[in-house]
Amino acid sequence: MLRFASLGSGSSGNATIVSDGTTHILVDCGFSVRETTYRLSRLGLALTDLTALLVTHEHSDHIRGVPLLARRCAIPVYMTRGTYESRALGNIPQLTLISSDQPFAIGEITVQPVPVPHDAREPVQYVFRRAGRSLGILTDLGSIDHCVLAAYGGCDALLLEANHDRHMLAVGPYPMSLKRRVAGPWGHLSNEQAVAFLEQIDTDRLQHLVVGHISRKNNSIALAAAALATLSKPLCAPAFACQDEGFGWLQVV
Repeated sequence: MLRFASLGSGSSGNATIVSDGTTHILVDCGFSVRETTYRLSRLGLALTDLTALLVTHEHSDHIRGVPLLARRCAIPVYMTRGTYESRALGNIPQLTLISSDQPFAIGEITVQPVPVPHDAREPVQYVFRRAGRSLGILTDLGSIDHCVLAAYGGCDALLLEANHDRHMLAVGPYPMSLKRRVAGPWGHLSNEQAVAFLEQIDTDRLQHLVVGHISRKNNSIALAAAALATLSKPLCAPAFACQDEGFGWLQVV
């Protein structure tokens, strides 16, 4: 059994929980310890329930709360060497440096890191497997390559970025340098790119599709949903992760 939920998803902070009922893995922590504690409580969990903390990359909306959480709660932390060396994180008591493409186990859950094109030192995303079921988390990448396509086909559940609408980004308030970064091959996926990705992978087993990391300034749930409606193949009804509420538990059966 796998289930997953979000504490929040967006440029102000990201954190996702993956659990099999015994092992509880927190993927990223872009919130303060106090805010993380509150948001975990909404999902029926406490800091002491966390088995491990996985980091995708060093941007503050993903790593802000990691060092203090790791020290205060003695939670094992996993990240790539590039992520660790990218900034001064201080002492992390139980740190494991992982390869960007080699799987490892946490309890009964197998974790497959997936290297992604993003403007960070050594960023990864993750696919989780347990008892024949798989869950993919895929955000914070600017383009889709063969490695990503190979890793995420056939998932039973998927949390997928649809960060921006291209037109909204182009006419929006961001400075031109930031617009280029977001829309570039090392930035974030647009609605159209998310749809193109779903067109290319095997989605026959997909029970849950959650769209996340939706920009408040450059996108909307309505625009992301309209883009998904153009898919040429049938798909499960999507859910949408938000910044303030994330989303509640979804179970992969």
